[in-house]
Amino acid sequence: MNARGERQIPVVKSQPLIVGLVSDLFFTVKIDYVARQLGYRVRWIERAEEVSPPDTLDDDDTLRQLAEAMRGQVASFIALLVEEQPALVIFDLNNNAVPWDKWIAAAKSSPATRRTPIIAFGSHMDVETQTRAKAAGADAVLAKSRFTEALPQLVTKYARVPDRAAISDDCRGELPAAALRGLAHFNAGEYFEAHEELERAWNEEVGPARELYRAILQVAVAYLQITRGNYDGALKMFMRARQWIDPLPDECRGVKIGQLREEAKSVREELERLGPERIGQFDPSLMKPVIWS
Repeated sequence: MNARGERQIPVVKSQPLIVGLVSDLFFTVKIDYVARQLGYRVRWIERAEEVSPPDTLDDDDTLRQLAEAMRGQVASFIALLVEEQPALVIFDLNNNAVPWDKWIAAAKSSPATRRTPIIAFGSHMDVETQTRAKAAGADAVLAKSRFTEALPQLVTKYARVPDRAAISDDCRGELPAAALRGLAHFNAGEYFEAHEELERAWNEEVGPARELYRAILQVAVAYLQITRGNYDGALKMFMRARQWIDPLPDECRGVKIGQLREEAKSVREELERLGPERIGQFDPSLMKPVIWS
């Protein structure tokens, strides 16, 4: 029990995440309570600087550096969504410490994050702001009173939580012929051909385990971009792959997906360490074969 006599619900790291870009205490308390009741945990971001602090600005170049800092914050927000894979993002349109219009638009335009549900709330009197939020791509925009009243239903309706039990159950199946051909191409370093076969397997599958093939083909394309010297393209594919590979169990249809997940992470980290100027020095032996039984 807390000081008010309310039952405290513990936060568990494995619980699905809600990211709340809200500074108003009234709403943070309400959101936190509803989230906990429904089995979610919340990460709060009250100011843009909490995502990516801007560099110290020199008087001679303030506007340029400020623009660079803002671009960096947008990129950092997208990176946060990729890393945390939240089930839902909530924006307070009256929180002027966050450039919500740019962040919503960026999240909804990036293939790595556009499936992330976003709801926003603001004053019912400010129709222009609500219209801007809808234009930016928010999945739902509500007046404050309606948001507060319907919050449990909104979270239930819009939050996107992978059905891990259904995925694990479907992972007991066998690999189809197209997937086996795709894995063979992958392990031969023929990443384009791997993509083609794995995409065929994905299109032919109907169950939730079909995301196994999409996860591997995304990694294959990232590796392909590395072999072509395309630094930005490789990083984008690594980011995009997270939404498919993260919900999978460590083994799916015999594929050691947990091992691939860790190896792909190591490849990305080495790529980032080298940077675009030294991508030619990347050691291709780090791109290891997929293991399956």
